[in-house]
Amino acid sequence: MRKALAKLQSKNYQNRDYAFWVKLATRASVSVALTLILVKLGAWFMTNSASMLASLTDSLLDSVASLFTFFAVRYAVVPADKEHRFGHGKAECMAALMQSALIIGSATLLLFHSAEQWVEGEAVQQPEIGIYVSIFAIALTLALVLLQRIAVKHTQSSAIAADALHFKSDLLLNSSVIAALLLSAYGWYWVDSLFAVLIAIYLGVGAVRIGWGAFQSLMDRELPDDEKERIVKTIKETPGILGLHNLRTRGAGPTRFIQCHVELDDDLSLRAAHDIADHAERRVRDLFEDTDVIIHMDPASVVRDK
Repeated sequence: MRKALAKLQSKNYQNRDYAFWVKLATRASVSVALTLILVKLGAWFMTNSASMLASLTDSLLDSVASLFTFFAVRYAVVPADKEHRFGHGKAECMAALMQSALIIGSATLLLFHSAEQWVEGEAVQQPEIGIYVSIFAIALTLALVLLQRIAVKHTQSSAIAADALHFKSDLLLNSSVIAALLLSAYGWYWVDSLFAVLIAIYLGVGAVRIGWGAFQSLMDRELPDDEKERIVKTIKETPGILGLHNLRTRGAGPTRFIQCHVELDDDLSLRAAHDIADHAERRVRDLFEDTDVIIHMDPASVVRDK
């Protein structure tokens, strides 16, 4: 009884810790994205730089992505209810698909704008302003990435990890904007448009990858091979289990769903067989943070006769 109470208290503490870091990281992400939108919008009006517009577009997408993550993470961790018996984990995948569509649309518009400016050969105005803004963006983004890294360490949240990955790419993007503006200041006007085109292509490729991964999750793709190997190894090492078959897995947001059949000795009582399967389920659940496990029991002779 005392162990059960201690385990429950530990789980409640972990839940509070998870909620704290998730809220902190997502709020910081939204705040940073909105701040960068304001300063980059002003810089674009003053410089008329295509690469600055590309950076502004990316920040707009960051804000949308952060807002989606902000709400999707909260909805995804809502416990299962009568209408959603498998939980709400796929909300993260739906949000990722919407993010992907928005990014592809924005990248396409940016591509056309950059190509048009390249042809017209418009000069960049006051490039030093764009450089200062990009340096500020790098500093602010770096602070956010460090915070997100700490949050991921405490929560193992895939949504925050994905958000952090996107902001990490912004460090390179803002550095490329500085390079483009410096070269433009020396008369290489076409470099600004070229960098904007490359950024648009980069955003489009990233969006396709995000969308494809979300689509696969919605289609109940199997868990990664290394995770499946850990599951099989754990079940086979459970005392009393002679083998297993029909392993099926899938992921939905933060939740993993695992089903399989285990082979047991024919002469076991129903109670003994249940205890063995229950023990195996607990061991598998201990492997991951949020896991739903169902194990079906088969007499070994029935499996051999098939």
